[in-house]
Amino acid sequence: MSGVGYGESVVRLLPWAGTDGKSCYLVGDGTGYVSRLADQIETVQLGMADDLLGHAAELLAERRVTSGELHYLAQRLSECLRDVKRVAESRGARLVRTESETDADLPQQP
Repeated sequence: MSGVGYGESVVRLLPWAGTDGKSCYLVGDGTGYVSRLADQIETVQLGMADDLLGHAAELLAERRVTSGELHYLAQRLSECLRDVKRVAESRGARLVRTESETDADLPQQP
C-alpha cells in the first residue's frame, strides 16, 4: 500500500526500524522505489505472521511441548506482533489522511 496523495509529499512509517531501533519514515509521493520496497516488505511480514500463527496453533495442540519451544515461539510471535503493529500504524495513519482529505472535499452542511 503506497502513500496517500500521489503528486504531493506525505510521511510514511516504514515497516522496519533503524539500527538504533527507532522508527524510520519516508517523505515522498508514495510512488518511488522505497515505497514499493516497503509495500513488498509489509506483504512478507504479514505473510510470515500468518504462517507463524498456523505453526503456533499446531505446536500448542501438541501435548509434549518443551519450555524451550514455547519460549522460542513466544519470541517469534512477539517479533511478528511488533511488525504487524507497525504495518497497522502506518496504514492507519495513511487511511486517516485519506479520510481527512475526502472530508475536506465535501460541502459543509449548514
